[in-house]
Amino acid sequence: MITITRYRNKSVAVFGLGRTGLSAARALIAGGAQVLVWDDDPNRRSDAVKLGAVPVEPTDEGWNGIAALVLSPGVPLTHPQPHMVVALAERLGAEVLGDIELFARTRPMASVAAITGTNGKSTTTSLLEHILATAGRRVEAGANLGRPVLDFDVLDAGGAYVLELSSYQIDLTTGLRPQAVALLNISPDHLDRHGGMDGYIAAKRRLLEMACPDSTLVIGSDDDWSARLYADLVAAGRNVIEVSVRCEVTNGIYARDGRLYRGGTPEPLADLNNIETLRGAHNWQNAAVAFAMAEALGLAADQIAPSLASFAGLPHRMEVVARHGDILFVNDSKATNAEAAAHALAAYDNIYWIAGGIAKQGGIAALASLFGNIAKTYLIGEAASSFAASLDGSVPFEMSVDLATAVYAAYADASAAAGGVILLSPACASFDQFDSFEARGDHFRALAHDIIGNGNGNNQHPQRVAGGAG
Repeated sequence: MITITRYRNKSVAVFGLGRTGLSAARALIAGGAQVLVWDDDPNRRSDAVKLGAVPVEPTDEGWNGIAALVLSPGVPLTHPQPHMVVALAERLGAEVLGDIELFARTRPMASVAAITGTNGKSTTTSLLEHILATAGRRVEAGANLGRPVLDFDVLDAGGAYVLELSSYQIDLTTGLRPQAVALLNISPDHLDRHGGMDGYIAAKRRLLEMACPDSTLVIGSDDDWSARLYADLVAAGRNVIEVSVRCEVTNGIYARDGRLYRGGTPEPLADLNNIETLRGAHNWQNAAVAFAMAEALGLAADQIAPSLASFAGLPHRMEVVARHGDILFVNDSKATNAEAAAHALAAYDNIYWIAGGIAKQGGIAALASLFGNIAKTYLIGEAASSFAASLDGSVPFEMSVDLATAVYAAYADASAAAGGVILLSPACASFDQFDSFEARGDHFRALAHDIIGNGNGNNQHPQRVAGGAG
């Protein structure tokens, strides 16, 4: 744990008692602060009380005298409007910050790599952690992914912290000075929380500009917004490494046909083609960014390249969960919108695609160019009817209702066709049938293992409803 001592003998409020809130309360209490906490969930308040915090409802009288408010990143700071506790803290003259800022102030000289972007943050963070650990470096990784930053161990001068940062966390941070920062990509996301696209881009830019003047900035330039940021920061004289999977670059790393190249060098840095956990162009970008970040943290190319092959990947992100003969089961439950599902649909062919749930705006119309990779689709959840309308006349489909029906039906069809990829990449949120995308992915994995255990999938779900034909 990283203990926060700067508020010793002072009162600090913590609002929102999820993972990061409880972690911040624990670190502040260990450092001698009086911690006032609040969450609408009484069970979470009870968890904080067990740590030594005092539950106090946020009012002018109850919070009078607080030195700071540590805000959960899930609580609106500015948009659509500031949460009432933000306005309260301002009235009381207390600064508003997050756990990343507490970390930055407590460990100002630490070696830090910060990773942000709309997609790919978690894979890149985990891959960089793996590369550093394989090279023998002590490393702590997390923040938005996995463990909260204040739960990390205190590392010596040879260690490195790898932080996945969301735009919400960046908004609550002003003093982080990472030695390396990566921006993978930008696409519209969380616009309600940032007042529109300009506000969302500004949050990403702030992290890049927060870095030390001599820090290495790694920017994926394959979308227009990120390309403009790259050009601006190069013009400002910053040390910027460009990454692309669409074209060759002169000052950076690019991917071509599953191989990574350094600009101006004919020999590849690494070959990703036989690494199942780094399949697809989006993972080539993740690998290129992690490669550049590892070099910025002092590793040589010949230390980095061999470690890529042993990367285990992340659950629910194009995770190969089972094989049966020529049939592959791939769990991509994290793909909760069409843009995320596109990566998996582009990475495979002969796909038996399981899709549906609670649809995001736009549905799956944007995936039409990838329909040729799909042998058949099995539709589940609330979005089944609207997705069927998009597929009708282009891709054969059936209304499977639930995940078990879909998996067994897909297995039967793939078996009859002598192979294929049974892909759960729903392009939807999970909350109509599951508590989380993790629960959905875990169920898919269990169903795949059940089929493998039976050897032939004969215990298939009985309900199959035919749909349109391509």
